[in-house]
Amino acid sequence: DEAVRGTCEDASVCKGFAVSVGYWKDPYIQYFVRQAKERKAPEINRGKLACYYARVHGVSYLIKAFLKKTECNCQIVNLGAGMDTLFWRLKDENLLPKKYFEVDFPMIVARKIHHIKSKPPLSKPIMESHSGDSLLIDSHSLDSSRYSIVGADLRFSSDLEDKLKKHNLDVHLPTLLVAECVLVYMTPQQSAELLKWAASTFPVVMFINYEQVNMTDRFGQIMIENLQRRQCNLAGVEVCRSLDSQRERLLRNGWEAAHAVDMMKVYSSLPQADVKRIEGLEFLDEKELFEQLMQHYCICWASKDSSNL
Repeated sequence: DEAVRGTCEDASVCKGFAVSVGYWKDPYIQYFVRQAKERKAPEINRGKLACYYARVHGVSYLIKAFLKKTECNCQIVNLGAGMDTLFWRLKDENLLPKKYFEVDFPMIVARKIHHIKSKPPLSKPIMESHSGDSLLIDSHSLDSSRYSIVGADLRFSSDLEDKLKKHNLDVHLPTLLVAECVLVYMTPQQSAELLKWAASTFPVVMFINYEQVNMTDRFGQIMIENLQRRQCNLAGVEVCRSLDSQRERLLRNGWEAAHAVDMMKVYSSLPQADVKRIEGLEFLDEKELFEQLMQHYCICWASKDSSNL
């Protein structure tokens, strides 16, 4: 678990650096990342930053489509959220759902709450969106009327549901669950339980999953070996064989419709004027390597929709 928790720091540093050099705008990541503007570590290469760019834009596109379809009369549950800043960015765009939940390991949640409590640009928007009784906050959870952070282990979905319900999860509201590089750290049985729980709990629900794909080839094996050297085991990698295996997992666990695309497809579908802009930020000398990297990550989304939304 310690190595998995360490990936939260890695992702934040990468995003912080990408924002600092202009890949996309995020005025809040600076409050969660140490030394985001310092010279990047050797492992943060141009290809990795462009992959993050496609990930942020691709996931955001789906989230905003869901919010617009529901006219924000919905809730979002961000699983393994780490230091994600989506709540603040949605508030700035006047796109907050009725309630926004984040879930992560208690140790990561404690760090995030510490940042929020000590930095007014983070705490003020939470207070501004809050109504009703006093805001509840302790070392491992935060609960306001629009935003909650919950410390829980996603491998135990019954415990997760209990904790979310204590923070006013409404199972009757259209619900969007987001997991970015989360399911791959759980065994296939554990991720199946989580997906089954989500599909059976909410009548109108969508799931967005971002993670590895095409992991049986040589490039995929090198990715696995690099992570193993850092004691980071991809317990769920067998589901990441192909786009088909990703879709099948969702359909097998109670979802009515499922789609999956690799990140090269996402990258080529983004507004090309902005893609050209970010390609001019830094020189990309290994185009083939970049394309291979993009073909080894994917975005999948699934839905179960009793009201034909």
